[in-house]
This record gives sequence, structure tokens and C-alpha cells, in this order.
Amino acid sequence: MNKPTTSDADPDDVTLCTGVVTVSSNRSLATDEAGEAIITALEDDGNEVTVREHVGADHDKVQSIVSRLIDRDDVDIVISAGATSVEPTDITLDAVEPLLEKELTAFSELFTFLAYDRVGTKTVAARTLAGVADGTPVFCLPGDADAVRLALEEIILSEAPMLVGLAREEPDEDDSTDADAADGGA
Repeated sequence: MNKPTTSDADPDDVTLCTGVVTVSSNRSLATDEAGEAIITALEDDGNEVTVREHVGADHDKVQSIVSRLIDRDDVDIVISAGATSVEPTDITLDAVEPLLEKELTAFSELFTFLAYDRVGTKTVAARTLAGVADGTPVFCLPGDADAVRLALEEIILSEAPMLVGLAREEPDEDDSTDADAADGGA
């Protein structure tokens, strides 16, 4: 399944179509402040929410839903909120990490740095994950609305269009020919 590339588009002109997943056993969509914060930030920035899902903290269900969203042609990025801390039911990162082909380690480091300025050492329990799966950037955020706003406003909204373009960029035929020649044609 080939998704369209946005590498030729101006990142400021790109509308991101997003799959949003709330992972929580004690919140519903109606009481999901983190999910609402994601939707508000995306829409205020001119982006669209293609699909919104809610799932309990079940490893296999989270993995299945995120995988299904990655496979959709109408989803540019996937953002989850919840079940990322250190409680026994916090399984989101364990469920999503195997789906990623490339991890964006600087995202977690940058989020931690920014969160420390806002909440101090409490950020030690805030785990995040970002990466790319099948050309789709995926971001796993805490279930706290303030943490979600921080991640979206300070990192994701400005970087996601570029990440989508890079992740979906088609290699030049000349690049693969040059690489084969450098490898001795192997």
C-alpha cells in the first residue's frame, strides 16, 4: 500500500490527516481531556482528525488499532494518548514500539527537556515514544492534557509535515544505482 508523498509540498501548506487513539481503562471518549486536547490543537492548526478511537489498556488491542491506522491511506500521522507511564497497565509503548521501523529518539529527549521546565522532576514518570512505521509518523503521548498540548504545540505540529514528507520520500533511481556501484554491484 503506497501512500502519497508530501515531499514536494511546502510543509506550511500541508494538512495532516490524523488518527487519534486514547488508551485508557478509566476514561471514555466523553471524559477524555487528552484526546480533546489533541483534536483541538490539530484543528486549530488547520489539520484534520480522520479517525478517533478509544481502547482500554490491552496490549494486543492497542497494537491492532495503531497498526490498522498506520495502514490507512487517509492517515498521515498517528497520535496516541495514555497508558505510557510506569503503572502495570501502562502498555502503550510496549504495544507500539514493535510496529516502528525507525524510532525518533530525540522526540522523547526533547519532550522530557520541555516538560522539566514546566513540571520539574515529576517528568521522570512521563514516558513518550515516536517513530515511523510504513511511512507514517507515530507519536505516543501521556494521557495528561497539559503534556499533550506541550508535545503538540512545541514539537509535533511544527515537525510532523516534514517528517511525513521525509518518511514517504521515494529514493531516486540514480541513488540506488550509485549505492549498488559503491557496493560492487551486490
